[in-house]
Amino acid sequence: MKGLIQWYLVLSFLLLSLNFKVDCSLSSFSSNSSLEVFFISKNNLVGEIPSSICNLMSISILDLSNNKLSGTIPGCLASRGNKLQILNLNNNDFDGPFPKSLQNCHDLQVLNLGNNKINDTFPHWLGTLPPLQVLVLRSNYFHGQISPSEHESHFSALRILDVSHNEFSGFLPTTYFKSFEGMMNLSNVQTKSMEDFNFYYHFSVRVTVKGLDIELERILTLFTTIDMSSNKFQGKIPEIVGDLVSLQVLNFSHNSLTGHIPSSLGNLTALESLDLSTNKLVGQIPMQLIGLIFLEVLNLSQNQLVGLIPQGNQFNTFLNDSYRGNLGLCGFPVSKSCGKDEEQEPPESAFHEEGIYSCPLDWKFVMMGYGCGLVLGLSTGYIMLTIGKPEWLVRMVQRLGYKILRRLKSYN
Repeated sequence: MKGLIQWYLVLSFLLLSLNFKVDCSLSSFSSNSSLEVFFISKNNLVGEIPSSICNLMSISILDLSNNKLSGTIPGCLASRGNKLQILNLNNNDFDGPFPKSLQNCHDLQVLNLGNNKINDTFPHWLGTLPPLQVLVLRSNYFHGQISPSEHESHFSALRILDVSHNEFSGFLPTTYFKSFEGMMNLSNVQTKSMEDFNFYYHFSVRVTVKGLDIELERILTLFTTIDMSSNKFQGKIPEIVGDLVSLQVLNFSHNSLTGHIPSSLGNLTALESLDLSTNKLVGQIPMQLIGLIFLEVLNLSQNQLVGLIPQGNQFNTFLNDSYRGNLGLCGFPVSKSCGKDEEQEPPESAFHEEGIYSCPLDWKFVMMGYGCGLVLGLSTGYIMLTIGKPEWLVRMVQRLGYKILRRLKSYN
């Protein structure tokens, strides 16, 4: 019986979608309090959300993303007693202030209001919603500082935070970073998708991952990201960010951040993408970042970093673009060489092969000597072989030639 009801709902949504594609409006919607999912994305809907939709008290998923809806977001969507778990209004033309009534949605897990024209300050009161895991406010007109109010919870379950491309200012929110327990330890979280509680709805969110904007069709509970890029943040990057050990993507680019890159970022062992580009960061690149063995994308360009670029592990794979605009950096892969005091010494094992011991030799001259010896030896050997005597000299030259060839191969 339950399966029949679910398929009936699926068919109803298909019919509703066809109807809205023709009408291009929500005005024809008639309320139905029995609906649990209202999913009409990518249908060229225009106009404002009608008040009749607010009668759907039993809705758990409301997805009106990728349309052309406008006006303010109705406060009645978040009336007391509703069961809303996912609200996705991404990529529309909503304006006005942030609907504070959303703090009444005590079951809310996902809130995506990205790519609209909402003009307001950061909704710190959402921190009181214990289940909230995904908060996307990117590409709006949010402004001011991101600072929590006293005596409030601070997003303890949050795993995806995207406030990029706004006008936030002030310092990075250290208090919130200390409270992001969902980004500190995910060892006990089962690997599943956000939408597993509803088999016919697939939630997606657009995030910047590894330098590219991509659409995540199925969000795993193990995916964690912070994107605060393209704002007006200033000050230092807090050391506490290094405690968010489950982070996979961290993006603080295109701000006015100063100070050094915290060495604590070396604790983010799950990190796959780190973007700190286009800031005012100074000092050297911390050697601790070599330990980030899963790091696939690194962008430190357009800062004021100096000194030797670390070598080893993933750092051997990054190209010059990762460091462009830092005139004080030297070493591989940039063209500027470091001074002798800053040059890295070759690994000790390189000096002990074939009985060669560590000594301050210029290996270019050593290799040139080998090359000359090889030419001389082969020439002499050819002459001796041609005249056929003396045999003892022929055998000696052959052994010497083979030995030189083996050593050359070992250094290639």
